Amino acid sequence: MIRVLLADDQLLVRAGFRALLDAQEDIEVVGEAADGAQAVRLVRELTPDAVLMDIRMPLMDGLAATRTITADPALAEVRVVVLTTFELDEYVFEAIRAGASGFLVKDTEPAELLRAVRAVVGGDALLSPGVTRRLIAEFAARSKEPAAAADLDQLTDREREVMALVGIGLSNEEIARRLVVSPLTAKTHVSRAMVKLGARDRAQLVVHAYESGLVRPGWLG
Repeated sequence: MIRVLLADDQLLVRAGFRALLDAQEDIEVVGEAADGAQAVRLVRELTPDAVLMDIRMPLMDGLAATRTITADPALAEVRVVVLTTFELDEYVFEAIRAGASGFLVKDTEPAELLRAVRAVVGGDALLSPGVTRRLIAEFAARSKEPAAAADLDQLTDREREVMALVGIGLSNEEIARRLVVSPLTAKTHVSRAMVKLGARDRAQLVVHAYESGLVRPGWLG
């Protein structure tokens, strides 16, 4: 059973998400929060598998709440998905940098929301990889020069190659086809790169790829 916490200051939004999620046999909404501070308290109390986190909330916004949750080693298995009204939202980028596993726009189709929750809990990739990649590229292009690539020295050449392909939004299966290896081998390289760089998930690996300069906005591999 996938256990989900809803964090949004709008009661109607939470009610809509709850109705959709609770109707699924494999998903259960275990709590609701109306602000970021309450979300953090409930995550610590309930340790859900996933949090659907609105960015703009009172007392503590979703960005600060996400940072607090992802910085806590005891909550390492909790996946945060940020909710936004607009795809290109700089706060979404900051949330992903802070450790969120991806994002969804609030008017996403119900089937996409369900797929996203299941995917992120399964450790299966960045949500909406193409859109998230464009968002990261957009704000990486506006930010300071790429960070020093020293951390990449601990990766093998193949791991750097795989990380770059993750950075442009390819799935393990697409990486496997590109490199003519098995999907399991591609997944192993992705996992090793994540471990070496301390990335929580693929979203963080994408951020590392851009901030290290391994991938530049507009690069397609």
